[in-house]
Amino acid sequence: MSAGQGNIPESVIESVLQQHDIVDTVSKFVHLTKQGKYMKGLCPFHSENTPSFTVTPERQIFYCYGCGKGGNAIKFRMEIEGLTFPEAVKSMAEESHIPLGDWQGRDVAHHNPETERLLQANELTAKLYHYLLKNTEYGKAAIEYLRGRGMNDKAIDHFQIGYAPAGWNTLVQFLEKRSFSLQEMEKGGLISARNEGQGYVDRFRDRIIFPITSSSGKVIAFAGRIMGEGQPKYLNSPETRLFNKSRILYNMYHAKSSIRKKGQTILFEGYGDVISAWEHDIINGVAGMGTALTENQARMLKSLSDEVIICYDGDKAGQAAALKNLPILESAGLGVKIALLTDGLDPDEFIRKHGGDRFTHQIIEGAVSPIKFKLINLKKNHILLEEGGRIAYSREAIKLIAPLSSPTEREVYLRELSSEVDVDFDTLKQECNLERQQMQKNEHYGDNNDKRWNNGRQQNRQIPTPNLLPAYHAAERRLLSWMLQDEEAARYVGDRLGEAFNINDHAAIAAYLYAYYAQGKPPDTGLFMLSLQDDRLEKTVSSIIMMDAPGQWDQSALDDCIREVLKYPVLKQIDQKKEEMIAAERSGDFLRAAQIASEIITLERQ
Repeated sequence: MSAGQGNIPESVIESVLQQHDIVDTVSKFVHLTKQGKYMKGLCPFHSENTPSFTVTPERQIFYCYGCGKGGNAIKFRMEIEGLTFPEAVKSMAEESHIPLGDWQGRDVAHHNPETERLLQANELTAKLYHYLLKNTEYGKAAIEYLRGRGMNDKAIDHFQIGYAPAGWNTLVQFLEKRSFSLQEMEKGGLISARNEGQGYVDRFRDRIIFPITSSSGKVIAFAGRIMGEGQPKYLNSPETRLFNKSRILYNMYHAKSSIRKKGQTILFEGYGDVISAWEHDIINGVAGMGTALTENQARMLKSLSDEVIICYDGDKAGQAAALKNLPILESAGLGVKIALLTDGLDPDEFIRKHGGDRFTHQIIEGAVSPIKFKLINLKKNHILLEEGGRIAYSREAIKLIAPLSSPTEREVYLRELSSEVDVDFDTLKQECNLERQQMQKNEHYGDNNDKRWNNGRQQNRQIPTPNLLPAYHAAERRLLSWMLQDEEAARYVGDRLGEAFNINDHAAIAAYLYAYYAQGKPPDTGLFMLSLQDDRLEKTVSSIIMMDAPGQWDQSALDDCIREVLKYPVLKQIDQKKEEMIAAERSGDFLRAAQIASEIITLERQ
């Protein structure tokens, strides 16, 4: 059985592409609208108001005219979830119950020795810190601190929690003895360069260490928590070739199977909340990286389940963060509920105080809708015992309720509002209807430039017109377009042009195509793109496929394009000679100028 990227059997890759239609794959993350033979929507990889993201069902390819990202269904999952190629193939194969055979999804395709060394160093570092916590005098105070917070040994082992000693070079010496390049380790975020003089020091000192894993379970970074007073409370690894905090969620590797099973994710604010919940059999919890939630993280959550419960701290900061992250999760197409924690407690404190069962039934099962959460927070800003407070609260509440599309939802919230402010339901309903009428009027007469896209549902926007390409460039793209569709066209171009394309990326794509067809493979853009293993070439191929088709090829059309491609270097040479001739004339070397003129005539005859 032949193998694809790394040692993944090609049969597995082909089955994955057959089972995962590009439109179905993309539609889980992007609202697509049919326009002719294409599907279009807002790009999930960069911010835009006009749709430049295009899917071609016929070719099973996506391409964004705005940011240039493109590829097949596997590439889309890699980009959207921050996965390696093997991780994406394994995940998609498991979803479609495709047997993996002898290959069980081992991550074999890092291709970069520095990445491999850094992964190895991270794994060893996690083991070192865990050992120091559990088995040495260094970690005695740290493990007592953790147990004092109610954390048991099972959780400490499961999450591989460790301790970084107060010394300046414990890890530096550990890595140096194992022949790791300290310069590489500093670049990888494990150690720091000294502020003064040469050499390196440990990045984490006198901190409890939480290893951060990738979605495939590999240690890629660390978070260090201070035990006493001091700032920062948490110190994260810097961003590296392994660790991009906007694409990682703490505990995602361990939680994802439970998330898929339950169809629900609990999004916590801190690592301690995740661990406390896990100790009480709540195993579908993840947490952010101590920064605001990102669109990438929201898309990761959407790929696993359709519902998220935000379970942040019960204080003002926690509730404000929940409000801030709501639109990010909703724009990813997730159903969102918000847990209400009482007395300003965080989830960890609530679980320690009241137990896991009460946390599940009261906090998780009692989570409220976004509109209910906003109304609860709004009410805190008004004194309802005063007439002015009730009127102000009513008006602001109606502005929240009016945009709801469901009449039933509007009625439920209006009835609750009626009892809260002691105003007749029909009066509130009438005011709500007036607000809706005003909204529709504003929408109709408002400035079109200010209209927001309604989650990608507006239509009939035009894709930006590409810049006009030079003749030779357009000819090369036309040739490659025909070659991608037809092996005979590729053979004809190969015999007459070979790799003599003027643009390096086009020459590389042609070389890959010749090799692809030489293996007896059929014209299949999705499969061909897997052989490239180069982001830039994949983008170029996607761009070529998405351009207006040059129609059916014939020998005459191919010859015209080949002539245009071969003509360009000659024209370039003529221009260069003309410059040399002018320079010779200016310097008074008329004999040399005459010789160059003769060379130009010969080139022009070609």
